Amino acid sequence: MLELTAYAGPVLPPFASDNYAPAHPEVVAAIAAANDGYAVAYGDDPWSARLGERVREVFGTGATAFPVLNGTGANVVALMATTSRWAGVVASDVAHIHTDENGAPERVGGLKLLTRPTTHGRLTVADVEAWADELGDVHRAQPAVLTLTQATELGTVYRPDDVRALTEAAHALGLAVHVDGSRLANAAAFLGTGLRELTTDVGVDIVSLGAAKNGGLLGEAVVVLGPDDAPTPGAAAARRAAAEAVPYLRKSTMQLASKTRFVSAQLLTMLDDDAGSPLWRRNATAANAAAARLRRGVEALGGDVRVTRPTEANAVFATLPRGAADRLRERSRFYDWADGESPGRVEVRWMCSWATTDRDVDGFLVALAESL
Repeated sequence: MLELTAYAGPVLPPFASDNYAPAHPEVVAAIAAANDGYAVAYGDDPWSARLGERVREVFGTGATAFPVLNGTGANVVALMATTSRWAGVVASDVAHIHTDENGAPERVGGLKLLTRPTTHGRLTVADVEAWADELGDVHRAQPAVLTLTQATELGTVYRPDDVRALTEAAHALGLAVHVDGSRLANAAAFLGTGLRELTTDVGVDIVSLGAAKNGGLLGEAVVVLGPDDAPTPGAAAARRAAAEAVPYLRKSTMQLASKTRFVSAQLLTMLDDDAGSPLWRRNATAANAAAARLRRGVEALGGDVRVTRPTEANAVFATLPRGAADRLRERSRFYDWADGESPGRVEVRWMCSWATTDRDVDGFLVALAESL
């Protein structure tokens, strides 16, 4: 039986997105420390240099980090760096680049998105191989890169063996592999792995490394993995080409910050493990634990509220009566995701963050019970 802690007051913290959370105090302190004196602009500063070293320590020798301003920019730059103007991007039908980036890969990158319907947001080897017949057909956008979201938009996680199978299938067809890692930390925390085990070691070529959803203030990074770690000669060549292209693409897509040191300082703080456990893991573990607690409480309520997806990262999906959802939303902001099992029901998404406390979760559960 889950013991709930009463929450005082009518308004609860939002469960809409982990983007709503404040920046972690250690990140804010790192930004303040980087604000001491002058530093060379556009990434030629000590923080960016140290970030490059740390990324190689985490992801492997030859990995290269390019700080950018936001996640959409990271995705667009990474995809452009691994494709041509006539190329297509194989993606899940719920991929963030398809549903929530206002067509940026298509508008900015000129790339066709080739989507596949998925179960709980995860692509399969069959989804990759389905595009094999398109290769060489001048009438079709040429599949050139596979993009995976880790953790997925539906709160699920690809296991390392799943990613390895997908990268092998993609490389066999000549496709590069990109990971939208806005919640890569949450996936690694759930699986008990490092970041390398979900990327370099399983054949991924390029990563959009997230920070803002996991305690950062502003900025992400494009990480091109090392050519020497590539599983095939073709992948090694693609990585070299991407590493050469990203600096120019980053500038031309307006993703190069003049004061890059402040972005680099955040990423460096999240990756450093001087405290015995890196901040990215501590924050992601807290967010995942909050979601697990929320799910247990929702399942205990039963009745008119039903969990609909696996909870493997920091999201809980459930259906409930639309009226109950509207009443609950008066006390805590969250988003509708899809229609429910009937016209009178709706599927909602409840997101937890590094800052979500047990008290926050318990108060939300009390409010949910009252709304029902």
